[in-house]
Amino acid sequence: MKKILTLFAVVGLIVFSSCEGPEGPEGPPGPQGAIGVVYENIAPNYYNFTQANNYAVRFNFPVPLVDSDVVLVYRYDGLDTGNRPVWQFLPETYYFDNGTRDFTFKYVFTFNYVNIYLNGDNLTDPELNNYRLNQIFRIVVVPADFASSLNKNNYLDVMKSLKLNESEIKNINF
Repeated sequence: MKKILTLFAVVGLIVFSSCEGPEGPEGPPGPQGAIGVVYENIAPNYYNFTQANNYAVRFNFPVPLVDSDVVLVYRYDGLDTGNRPVWQFLPETYYFDNGTRDFTFKYVFTFNYVNIYLNGDNLTDPELNNYRLNQIFRIVVVPADFASSLNKNNYLDVMKSLKLNESEIKNINF
């Protein structure tokens, strides 16, 4: 009896799993072109990390993010030998010559803003002025499922994947 029930169960599974109904209507077309948005603080709106602002800056999104959005933050780190901008993906950590951590740029985000902050033991050191003052960031907002397939460490790859060019970057104005 058990063998017959098992046989019916297997046959029923095969029959019902191979059934197909009529194809449903086509869904609405997806958005064309760019998938994300990029913001940049440009001159004279540089970010400064000082004791007065507790070594943190905030960018408020013009439109709140949705649950499925992810934020990536890049810091301008000068020009390479080909005179192209170098963008460092955060978090970004710098070390002393002896291998211990000197300071780190980090960020956190919510649906309404992103906070970028500098963390370290001696942030008042004048040698850090090149990292604390007049900083430029690019804040990239992308859907989470899309972000999982990105090479986040390479800003140019991110822009290419998002199908964005430099002219589409939105300037941050204070």
